[in-house]
Amino acid sequence: MVAEYFSDELRFETQRLIIRKVRPSDASDMYEYSCREETCRYLLWDKHPFYSYTLELTKHLQREYAQGRYFDLAIELKENRKMIGTVGFTQVDEKNCGCEIGYVISPDYWGRGIAAEAVNALINFAFCELKMKRVEAKYMVENTASRRVMEKCGMSFEGVQRSKLFVKEKFRDIGVCSILSGEYFAVPRKNNFENPAKLSFFEKLARKCSKN
Repeated sequence: MVAEYFSDELRFETQRLIIRKVRPSDASDMYEYSCREETCRYLLWDKHPFYSYTLELTKHLQREYAQGRYFDLAIELKENRKMIGTVGFTQVDEKNCGCEIGYVISPDYWGRGIAAEAVNALINFAFCELKMKRVEAKYMVENTASRRVMEKCGMSFEGVQRSKLFVKEKFRDIGVCSILSGEYFAVPRKNNFENPAKLSFFEKLARKCSKN
């Protein structure tokens, strides 16, 4: 079910952001933040070594989208149409109606609430559209800023998985936060996802023009 959404057109809009599939044209923006050590200090991947690596990655992701195997989306800032990070599902467990959200933001845009805005959009999609029962997120315990994002989005701290992962020559303790559907819907919510298949001809035309 989730793969069907990501293999098709997928787009969310928030107050400041456009969240949509990564494109090869994003390679320059992606490399700009992915080549920096501070960006990936608490992530599983290393900084991108050169621009051509990033470009090939964005091309590869098109095939992954088409085959329903990649669930990350670009975060585009409306004010300058710049791609400044990604947000998406790092794991999906459809059988048990659960998923894990991951995200990365360019250091140039830290401290502006952008990560929380993007994560909130994905949480809404997970519960309102995908009918998930549990959404979780994980972080290296040193990354207290990431935990604050999760808690800002209504997630509760569950605990620490000690020495869970060996990352960058060190065993890492991994913190876990989560939110359940019953907690999310404790206050009235609306589904903010607009299925492109249900858009009118003029809505589709306007959306297409906005991408150019």
